Amino acid sequence: MDMPGRAALELRAQLYALMRAFFAERHVLEVETPILSAAGNTDPNIESFNCTFSGHVDAGARERWLRTSPEFPLKRLLGAGIGDCYELGRVFRNGEAGGRHNPEFTMLEWYRVGWDHRQLMRETIALVEAALAMRDRRAEVVVTSYRQLFLDGLSIDPLHATIDELRVPLAEFGIGPAGLVHDDWLDLLITHRLQPDFPRDRITVIHDYPASQCALAKIRPGEPPLAERFELYLGRYELANGYHELNNAAEQRGRFERDNAVRRGRGLREIPLDENLLGVLDAMPDCAGVAMGVERLLMCLADTDAIADVLAYPFATA
Repeated sequence: MDMPGRAALELRAQLYALMRAFFAERHVLEVETPILSAAGNTDPNIESFNCTFSGHVDAGARERWLRTSPEFPLKRLLGAGIGDCYELGRVFRNGEAGGRHNPEFTMLEWYRVGWDHRQLMRETIALVEAALAMRDRRAEVVVTSYRQLFLDGLSIDPLHATIDELRVPLAEFGIGPAGLVHDDWLDLLITHRLQPDFPRDRITVIHDYPASQCALAKIRPGEPPLAERFELYLGRYELANGYHELNNAAEQRGRFERDNAVRRGRGLREIPLDENLLGVLDAMPDCAGVAMGVERLLMCLADTDAIADVLAYPFATA
């Protein structure tokens, strides 16, 4: 029987202990929420695993979805008045397998009541810095807006550039335009032209995204309006995605329905909406939340580009 590297398992255990101590010191409650749900993630770019419950029909919906994050049940707890909370647990995403992805992985997600995304950015930076210190490492911190990132790196204004202008820096990659919209080209510019140049020992935080990339974040009015959202990178790896959370059920329902419309257009199955979440979202207090990929952080700490190096057993041998 193959034995996973003990050093990788010890590193994971040390990181879990550090995370729990970090939140205990800040009086953020650890909670545990369901992995199986009657509702799924409507995001057209994320595919969920589903399964069938074989018990009695009174137990609820037979079809169940493995969570892609604990976001929806955590927000239900916030709506019920739980206060600051976090969960450290396994999540699942279908189809995402490879050198840097595993269909089953660990996510840390937490919420701070009364905070906006900028306050949560600082706490997320502090957690990553604490993890690096565990390995006697430090990192420069660079905080920039989404717009400024593009202006500095490519001399392009992402909020106003046309698709033809966005395609020019990607010409060498031979990417066909079929089916790609404005936000797709922006994502490709980040992954192909900007992100690869992020230095290894730098924490890069990007905030205030185009409103079209709001996901579950609030939109700040203005010209143009901006999504109150951030992403944190360590070196070239995206570690965390955070929002000043939307707490308007009607608007959130509309976003879910637009997701399903995109899914229909792509020939994908529509996903059942989380009515339990929508039923309490108006009661959720003003807050900010962030999700962090634990394996991504472990890969950075272990200085490896292979996710298998930080897993007990990767998908192929699980």
